[in-house]
Amino acid sequence: MKASLFCTTRYEGQSKKGVWPVPADSYDAEIAQKSYQRTLSQIRLGDDVGFDYVTVAEHHFAPFSMSPNPLIFAGALTQVVKKAKIALLGPDLPILNPIRVAEEIAMLDNLSGGRVIAGLMRGSPNEYVTYNINPGESRERFQEGVELIKKAWTEPQPFGWQGRYYDYRTVSIWPRPVQKPHPQIFISVATPESGEFAARLRLSAGFAFTTLQIASKAAAYYREQANAYGWTPQPEDVIYRLSFHVAPTDEQAMEELVSSGMQTSVGLSMTNKALESAVAGSGYYGRDIETQRARLQSRGQIEERIHNGQLLAGSPETVLKQITRIRDTIGAGMLDLSLGIATMGAITNRSIEMFGTDVLPRMHEL
Repeated sequence: MKASLFCTTRYEGQSKKGVWPVPADSYDAEIAQKSYQRTLSQIRLGDDVGFDYVTVAEHHFAPFSMSPNPLIFAGALTQVVKKAKIALLGPDLPILNPIRVAEEIAMLDNLSGGRVIAGLMRGSPNEYVTYNINPGESRERFQEGVELIKKAWTEPQPFGWQGRYYDYRTVSIWPRPVQKPHPQIFISVATPESGEFAARLRLSAGFAFTTLQIASKAAAYYREQANAYGWTPQPEDVIYRLSFHVAPTDEQAMEELVSSGMQTSVGLSMTNKALESAVAGSGYYGRDIETQRARLQSRGQIEERIHNGQLLAGSPETVLKQITRIRDTIGAGMLDLSLGIATMGAITNRSIEMFGTDVLPRMHEL
């Protein structure tokens, strides 16, 4: 098994909690720049201690993850990260120009020497409002965009494209990807529709902040569909995202998580009725952070997240057992690991180092 380090670039200063978009009246440029430098330092450390991948993602209008353009961030990482691959999980394809995405990922593949993984994501519902995209169109936009990107990467001759959402008179991207036929593509397969689509196009499967029970059923369906289309996904075709925190003992890891008021990725509250009606009933990235923070100061809530496969926590030995359980349940060959405690300096760095030195070598043997 392999592991990726996901650092969310969380703003370290105070800001209004529990709403989206978050007002910028408390924004401090110096704090923001320090937050980016902290993230780069964490990623550099992850590369040094042997993480197989580092991850960047796309989110808008909130301090929980200051990464509105993961492709720019990944470009910076090609000059910082020397060994690990760079996993783009997203970009959020329905709100972007797919030809631009194809060009930029191909460019990154060249800058990194063929070390890019292309996670093409739909994004959370509030992201569509960022660029005024109808959430009801997101699945169809996404699927057409994925097919267009694949063709842009593999078709050697200029071609035209006339689809429902995208219309291009001619396409012939330069540069071409280093990896052949193209970088590995991951998409979320949380629904039967997305599982069938991934299987039909022979794409890899991703799960983010779900539960083992839900993910195991979706993974089984994805594999069934792939077999029906004449191929068999390998362990490296399945990535599972969750949080982690490693300490010398189980008790110390638990105490640090409880005292930190561990924050997790959930949805966002709305600040206007238009957004509320556009995506009524959906979850939001970062929603009710303060409420969730209070809940996770409970030891029982943290233990529940460990049981559900949403958190790795404990000593290296304990964390390895938790990883083995995930592998056996889902068949995942790659874990995408976000920081359980993101902004506590030495404690955060120790967790990254211990995972890389004491867990990852044994994880590679699974």
